[in-house]
Amino acid sequence: MKRPILLFSALFAFSGFLPAQHEIRTFTNTQGKAVQARLVAVEGTMVKIALANGTPYTLPIASFSTADQEYFKTAATATFKGVDQLQPAVLNELVGQPLFGDASLWQTKAEEVAQRLQWPKESETKANSSYRDYPKDDYRLFGARPWSVAMYAADGMVTNLSLVYANKGDLFGMNGENNNRVDRDTPEPQAMAILKKKMKEDVDAITAKLTEKLGEPQKQRFGEGEGRDNMLRWDWRGHTILLREKEAEYVGLELVTKAFADAGGKVERTSDDAIRDRAKANVVTRPNGDVVIEDIPMVDQGPKGYCVPATAERAMRYLSVPADMYVLAMAGETNLGGGTSVQKLLQGVRSDISRKGRSFDSWDGELELKKLQRYIDKGLPVIWGLYSTDEFNKLANDRTKARKETADFKQWKDKLPSMLDKSLVADREQGHVVLIVGYNKETKEFAFSDSWGEDYKERWITFEEAENVSQKAFWVVGF
Repeated sequence: MKRPILLFSALFAFSGFLPAQHEIRTFTNTQGKAVQARLVAVEGTMVKIALANGTPYTLPIASFSTADQEYFKTAATATFKGVDQLQPAVLNELVGQPLFGDASLWQTKAEEVAQRLQWPKESETKANSSYRDYPKDDYRLFGARPWSVAMYAADGMVTNLSLVYANKGDLFGMNGENNNRVDRDTPEPQAMAILKKKMKEDVDAITAKLTEKLGEPQKQRFGEGEGRDNMLRWDWRGHTILLREKEAEYVGLELVTKAFADAGGKVERTSDDAIRDRAKANVVTRPNGDVVIEDIPMVDQGPKGYCVPATAERAMRYLSVPADMYVLAMAGETNLGGGTSVQKLLQGVRSDISRKGRSFDSWDGELELKKLQRYIDKGLPVIWGLYSTDEFNKLANDRTKARKETADFKQWKDKLPSMLDKSLVADREQGHVVLIVGYNKETKEFAFSDSWGEDYKERWITFEEAENVSQKAFWVVGF
């Protein structure tokens, strides 16, 4: 059966093609039907052939006879040069996990790769998804222990992976040497010496593992703005592995398409009109009067104080500005063990935001419905600084649960004033940031979203109660 031309357009982008001089031969399918054609390309589980008149067909390899399948396998291997001749199994051996399959990662569904790696889904929006895990101590990738692993996808297909190894946010914690952490109270000179030692160990281990099979790395400048750095680069079959060592900050490994690496990691700017239309389309008005922004990506900050970079990553990616919370944490001068200054972080990435045509607003003051409404109605979430105490979180959890269970929302509106808790007190040791993503004008409530995973993507609280724990600071990545 003839397949749409779009199906094999991706093959041209990601796969080494077989020489044009492949001769016309007889191919037979599993039902014994024969056709005269020339082999054009083999990509994973699919094969492209062309009839004598040039008409192309893209078909599953499994639909051909056993003899033809062996022919495809031999022909595909013969086209690879150098390290590209290494089979996926060899790459998986150096990775230490079943990352690669027969097809290119870029032509593989992210869900399939996540299942192989056992990485849980972190977020899914209309067009994009992500998978993230914070592995246990004995987990190894490329010969070293990663603290965070993330995979991103567009339209269901893998686009890139980001792995973070020794870093000052994860390495230092309250639990001392448990989980390979160093006590947060370690004197800074000693702590920095430990960090640098751990980072060097990871870089050396990863470099040795990759060099053993893929040869000596190239050196390359990669990324944009604050995220631009010198990296070590290895290539294999359209995949590029980039190793970054940011002095006294973190060790990171990125897996991207070769084309993206060749372009230096520069991303095309999305037009303002497209962003505005997309953001506006995400605003939903519910029957009970709630006005909420949907389709905001979730980023799980994990077991450290990365709420600021995680929240900033969410706001930036929502408006098509590429971001990674670890790179953002660097811009925000993250402290040992986590905490990041939202002012320093957002000031540090202002150039990246501007370069992609986005704006950056900030103000101090009271929680005002009219001001928040101005942004929410455009589809723009607002970053809010607060003191996230246990009492505040319990109240928000209980209130949100009761709100969902109320069948008659008029009844909810009538009884809400009597439910107000005026005992909330700010605790300056509990600094936090969230995204304000919605409001209800009638009940004077607003919705906020934490960077703690999908269970915390929408909680509700009244303006009056929230004012007691507000830092009175707000930021918006907009247009």
